[in-house]
Parts: sequence; C-alpha cells; structure tokens
Amino acid sequence: MQARRIDSEGSIAQCKDATVQLDTSVNGRVDAVNPVELLLAVLSACMIKGLTRVAPMLDFDYQNVSVKLRASRQNVPPRITRIEYEILVETEETDHRLSLLHENIRKFGTVSNTVAAGTSLTGTICRITRR
Repeated sequence: MQARRIDSEGSIAQCKDATVQLDTSVNGRVDAVNPVELLLAVLSACMIKGLTRVAPMLDFDYQNVSVKLRASRQNVPPRITRIEYEILVETEETDHRLSLLHENIRKFGTVSNTVAAGTSLTGTICRITRR
C-alpha cells in the first residue's frame, strides 16, 4: 500500500489494483474520504469481513449486513476519543446467536482490536428483517 499527494486538494492511496481518493485538502472535498472517514471505513470493513469469516463457522444464516459508525473527537490534542457502531444484520437467527456472532466479530477483528486499544469502541448488533 502506498499513498501520495496529487496536489494541494488531494492525494490517492493505491493497493493492489484499487485506488482510493483521499481528502487531504485544508478546505475539504466531498468527492474523497478524509482521514477520519477512511479510518471508519476500514473499521466497518473489518467488522463486515469478520462476520463473513465467522458466520460459516457458527453456521449462522444471514442475507445482508451493514455497519453504521460515528466518531467523537477532541481538539487539543487532536484525537478520536470514542467510536460507536451499529452492525445491522438481515437474519432470522435468535437473539442469542446474534449476540454470539457479535462476540466473535469483536474478538477476532484485527482492526477493531487495534482501534479499541487506543480509543473507546462500543456498539451493538441488531437484526433487520426483509420487508
């Protein structure tokens, strides 16, 4: 993985055949992700990938998953103080099995464990049903 500055308005990150537009502008850009948004995207990818990995081991049946995240920051010194998440799983599994899935997602997530070591990471897992 490597990142490089393109101009005063932005940068790009490249890994394998993928390119991500980075908002490194002082004024901000709506067509690229800023560093905090990128961190949250990486964390959500970790959780979704974790679910994808542990669901077969638990014989957990689901149709879809999405993750919502919200970060809180302080200005001095600048840092993220808290990240809250909500994992939404489309499933007919029981509450107990949903809780077991959540426990495994948290236990085996490389990025989520790294983030949790440096900031408060709390959240829930919820069932959604197809309409």
